Formats: sequence, C-alpha cells, structure tokens
Amino acid sequence: MLRFVGKRLWHGGLTLAALVTLTFFVMRLAPGGPFSRNRKISPEVQANIEAAFHLDEPLWMQFGRFVWGVLRLDLGPSTRHRDYSVNDLIASGLPYSLTIGLWAVVIATLVGVALGLAGALRRNSATDYLAGLVGVIGIAIPIFVIGPVLQATFALRLDWLPVGGIGEGWRSLILPVIVLALPNIAYISRLTRTSMIETLRENHVRTARAKGIGWRRVLWRHTLTGTLLPVIAYLGPATAAIITGSILIETIFAVPGIGRHFVDAALNRDYPLVMGITLLYGAILILLNIATDVIRAILDPRIRNER
Repeated sequence: MLRFVGKRLWHGGLTLAALVTLTFFVMRLAPGGPFSRNRKISPEVQANIEAAFHLDEPLWMQFGRFVWGVLRLDLGPSTRHRDYSVNDLIASGLPYSLTIGLWAVVIATLVGVALGLAGALRRNSATDYLAGLVGVIGIAIPIFVIGPVLQATFALRLDWLPVGGIGEGWRSLILPVIVLALPNIAYISRLTRTSMIETLRENHVRTARAKGIGWRRVLWRHTLTGTLLPVIAYLGPATAAIITGSILIETIFAVPGIGRHFVDAALNRDYPLVMGITLLYGAILILLNIATDVIRAILDPRIRNER
C-alpha cells in the first residue's frame, strides 16, 4: 500500500510541476502584459515598474524566482492589487470557496447516492422517475439560470433568504450551496443507479443470493462497495472543480471567493495571482485524485496492482 501511495504522489508531483511550467510560459506568449492596459506613461516609468516586479529579467530567471518563492511559500505581490500579496488574496477568498464547495459536495453525495440507490432498487417506479427528473433538471438547466430563479423565488418573493453576499452567516450559504450541488446530485444519482444495476447482475451477488444470504446483507456487504467505486472516482476531480471553479456561483451570489480573483487576474494579466491560483487548484486536484485512488484501493485491492 505504501508503494502504491508513493507512486501516486510521485506522479502527482510531476504532473503539478508540468502544469505550473506550462502555465508560466504560455501566459507570457500572449501579447500585452500586466501594465499594458494602464494609461500611457513614459518609457522610463514603464521600465521602473517592470523592474520592480522583475518583468525585465529573462524568462528563465523569472521562472527560477517563482519556483524559489513557491519553495518558501511566498507567491509574490499581485500586480493588479498593489497593496496585497498573492498569499493574502488567496487566504481571503479560499475560506468562502471551501465552505460553499465542501457543503455542496456533502449534500450532492448524500442526496445523489440516496436517489441513485432508490432508483436502482425500485426501477420503473415513482421513486425511479423522481430521481430521473432530478437528474434531468440538474444536467439540462445551467446554474446561471437556476441561481437567479431561486433568488427571485426565495429571496425576493418569499423573503426567506438573502439575495447574496455573506453578511447573514449560514443563511447566506443556503442558496449558493443548493445551486452548486444540483448538477452534481444529477451526475452522482445517475452514476450510482447505473453502477448499482450492473453490480446486482454480477456473479458474486447472484451466488450470495443463491446461498440464502439475506437481501439486506447482500446489499451492504456484496453490492454497495462495487456500486460506490465509480462514484468515489468521480468525486475526486469533481470536488476540486466545485471548490475552486465556482466562478458563476460567486458572481451570481456576490461571494468573494478565489474564483472571482482568478478571472479578474486572467483578464488583467496578473501573472503572480494567476500562477498562485493555478498552483493551488492543481495541488487540490492532484491530492483529491490521490485520496480517491487510495480509498478505491482499500475497497478493491485489485486496483493496487494496476500499472
């Protein structure tokens, strides 16, 4: 098991290094720079600004400076937000993205698995049709439509919840979490239903039933593990995407998370901030993928022998 984990960590480290390297050099291939959109200034002032942020150095030297900063956990100053460092901006936005994202993952997993199991065990029943309806709604209707509809219904018309912002504590999180969880509820429920139906047809399940083992015991000990393996594999990258990629949710509900910082940094060529968030996103994605691989290997030892 330790060899399996070590191999995954090694491959994850190489992937993260490749991601950071490609992002660093590809960003600088695009025309313009962090200060190209400023008002017209003299060449001397432009040179001084670029020297202050080390943009006048060769690319290999800038990359080496960035890597050295990463090793010291210092991502440098933001070129857009002059009074803040990249560490400060990430530290201010990450808690909101983490809170909304993690709650959305928990709700999506619990509700999605429950709907999928209910639909698989009661096929062609009202429960199965209800689970399918939730799946169709979650997949077909985009979140930038569901979000304003829920705002208009529960915030403006019924006045039960705030329209947006973070000023009312946990009440401010309800709508963003629900909207962010809906598409993932749909995917998880469909994935669980399909996996459960296939697992029920496996030979070891039929053998267990033929031996007279109770239905509930067959479900818990022989079926549920195989059913959840595809769901666990899906949750790794999905969790990372939910936590760091909810830019639409943060925009609709005015949440100051890191997604809004990333888009703003990309539009304004804020190289340090883009690199910092890319590094954070890549690290979260790789670590969660490794965690899901480890959990799957514990549930199914055959995965440990995969090359």
